[in-house]
Amino acid sequence: MARKDDVLTMGRDQIAALQLEGIKKTVICCYENVPFYKRSFDEAGFDPYGVKSLDDLRKAPFVTKQDLRDNYPYGMLAVPMEDVREIHMSSGTTGVATVGAYTDHDLDFWGDCFARGISYAGCGRGDVCQICYGYGLFTGGLGAHYGSLASGATTIPISAGNTERQIRVLREMGSTILCCTPSYAMHIADTAIAMGLDPVRDFNLKVGIHGAEAFSDGFRAQLEQKFGYKVLDVYGLTETMGPGVAVECLEQDGLHIAEDHFYCEIVDPETGEPLPDGEWGELVVTTLDREASPVVRYRTRDITRIVPGTCACGRTHRRIDRLHGRTDDMLIIRGVNVFPSQIENVMREFDQVSSWYQIELTTSNSLDVVTLKAEVDPRFDFDSTGAIDQLQKSIQARLKTALSVGVRVRLVEPMSISRSEGKAKRVIDLRG
Repeated sequence: MARKDDVLTMGRDQIAALQLEGIKKTVICCYENVPFYKRSFDEAGFDPYGVKSLDDLRKAPFVTKQDLRDNYPYGMLAVPMEDVREIHMSSGTTGVATVGAYTDHDLDFWGDCFARGISYAGCGRGDVCQICYGYGLFTGGLGAHYGSLASGATTIPISAGNTERQIRVLREMGSTILCCTPSYAMHIADTAIAMGLDPVRDFNLKVGIHGAEAFSDGFRAQLEQKFGYKVLDVYGLTETMGPGVAVECLEQDGLHIAEDHFYCEIVDPETGEPLPDGEWGELVVTTLDREASPVVRYRTRDITRIVPGTCACGRTHRRIDRLHGRTDDMLIIRGVNVFPSQIENVMREFDQVSSWYQIELTTSNSLDVVTLKAEVDPRFDFDSTGAIDQLQKSIQARLKTALSVGVRVRLVEPMSISRSEGKAKRVIDLRG
């Protein structure tokens, strides 16, 4: 096993050997300790003892969120309950929650994975990390917390909410790292500006590590302009560990996968067949050394791709691109597949609108209708009816060209769309 400080620059052959070793141990552990895996492997004709290459993993069946829900709460545990030190759960807003359990080992490598993201930003000991993700069953807060501690940074576990207090702490405590959802970071910036502050001048932030929801390059650029810092994306989910599965470096050219802990595939969402590097598809993750809740070929539903080539930073771990969307967030409008991120990217082409929007889905005469409700920029004259009408028509025309489907646009006044302290609710489905 390579030293921790060498693992990020290992040769590809070394990484492949390390991953194959982890896959062999994981599939055997799952088969021998988790009844679900024994049953599913046997039904698929997959021999966990016969894995000889990374390609052999493709013979294993996929695991879905529904499989985890069906085995709630402890059916997927691979260790005795007395070895479990911590439990997290997904929100369960669309069904039964999924459970993630952690041994001491699991917590250690989780912290190390998030700490890598802090080091990718050139930060660590001597920095002050303000964590505004929610603490509790959600993995965001404690995942960032463990990572901050492991990095050597001073940690402020403020959690989400009470935005004016967040701003006061940012000013008075000299926070240099901000960890929260990108939408909440934007809310902090906008609130600070409304209070008469200049986040660039009045804060000491170097970097924002923002995940838990997709955001566009335009949104990133606005955040960086308002705070005067670098915005790095972080990826993770309860089912595989939490935030830290992959993190951007300062090159902002894809998220480095922690390949010594996770094996990632990109598959066609429809056929499940593997796709080559560079092609967009669904991310599938296998854990390599998770003890309590290992997963084999977990279908994340997240749409991304493996970024071809190596990163200019010199790290050799493969990168995934920033999320394009989710298969279960995809909107099918009159037979056309549309991702919310596509609408957001078009909206970012217009300086007259702000970062705050919602997509409303309704029906009219049995047809789906998509309405983009977007706030105008505070500097834009909302009272100028002619200008608003013209801007709405311009955005609608651009959306029609980009998406090949009509989207209604309704511009609204600044601060009229509700803010969130956690994940922003971008899609409102009002269809019956």
